[in-house]
Amino acid sequence: MNTLSILFVLPLLIIFSYLFDAFARKTKFPAVILLMITGIIVRAITNAYGYNEFGFLDNLIPVLGTIGLILIVLEGAVELEISREKLPLILKGFLAALFILVANIWALKWIFNFLFQMETNEAILYAIPLSIISSAVAIPSAAILISKEREFVIYESTFSDILGIMIFNYAIRQFESNQPLIGASPLVSLGLQILGVIVISLAITYVLFRLLQQIHHHVKFFLILALLILVYAFGKLFHLPALVTIFIFGIFLSNVKSLLPQFLLKYLDIEQTEKGFHEFHILTAESTFIVRTFFFLFFGFSIQILDFDSFSPVIYGLIIFLVMLILRYVYLSVTSFKLKPSSLVYMSPRGLISILLFIQLKDVSFINTETSPIDERVLLIVILSSMFIMLLGTLKKSTPNETVLSPEEEIKNELENVPVETHTIPESYSEIDNETLSENETDNP
Repeated sequence: MNTLSILFVLPLLIIFSYLFDAFARKTKFPAVILLMITGIIVRAITNAYGYNEFGFLDNLIPVLGTIGLILIVLEGAVELEISREKLPLILKGFLAALFILVANIWALKWIFNFLFQMETNEAILYAIPLSIISSAVAIPSAAILISKEREFVIYESTFSDILGIMIFNYAIRQFESNQPLIGASPLVSLGLQILGVIVISLAITYVLFRLLQQIHHHVKFFLILALLILVYAFGKLFHLPALVTIFIFGIFLSNVKSLLPQFLLKYLDIEQTEKGFHEFHILTAESTFIVRTFFFLFFGFSIQILDFDSFSPVIYGLIIFLVMLILRYVYLSVTSFKLKPSSLVYMSPRGLISILLFIQLKDVSFINTETSPIDERVLLIVILSSMFIMLLGTLKKSTPNETVLSPEEEIKNELENVPVETHTIPESYSEIDNETLSENETDNP
């Protein structure tokens, strides 16, 4: 493909992605499905014209996915407001992410052992990517929910990403060193590691925040993003949960007033900070849109329809998804004491994280991905199934009593719904008006 063709194709892909995003906002149909379908169609067309050499995608997709993951977690974190009133919601999102993730891993491990006679270590490593909720899909799709449900989805999906990657890396490290997955010593070591990462993350966050204020060059936000990616790369090199650093930085950036003590706030220009935060948020959102666009396009492009030469992957994928949906329904029903499923039951899409971790399985020494019954075809069925059921859940949400409001409309609605006593005229005033009216009628027959 020559330069002129690329100059035509790349802008058109971005334009299509923008139209898909606008279409998704109107119809609630996940834009990432349209992106993957577009990639599959383009691959079929290129194959028809004899272009079959696309080995560069094997390296490009993981890189795009990792950068997209960093940007998505950062974007989700900067949209969260931390306050004492929201601590119960944060805890609820964390517990949901943890318990549903662990339950899914255990259930899928048992299924893989029973159906495919997999070794326990291999079954666990295949179960983890399939159990993680994709914040790349869940956060944009949650925009149609009411504010509390939307924030719950952001917390849960972000925690699911972070916990899932931590468990995945921890499991690989334990299995490769022939150590037990669950035990007092490894769990204590993991806890201390997480605590150390949080402390280091707080220090890095404060340094980056000060750097953000001290730089007066007109190009500074991409420098901060580059440093965050570098921090993540160092974390990956030493098998540390570097996503925690990204998450803490985003939370700190958007909640500096409430998180920093007063004696530190006096050293910061808060007004300038808020202006910079707004600009940084716009840059993050724009960058996330571009990276997510090409990641899902290229992932769809890497799939060939001819690979589906058997119906088995479809059956396996539907079984896996059904098990995960039942577990989610049970957890949310028990914790909310409601048997009727809410929209939150359907908000558990799989996507970017699952794809990235599946790609990493190829580098695990004791796993042969070529002969495994759980392959990219099964992963694709699980992803599509979870997105379609999410679509049904969002369509179910669009009833007259559950109209999605903008923030301004929500504020107006709250003002209009103030208790009636504050708006009605006191009863004594009404009696005076009635007496006056009667006198006027008597005086003026």
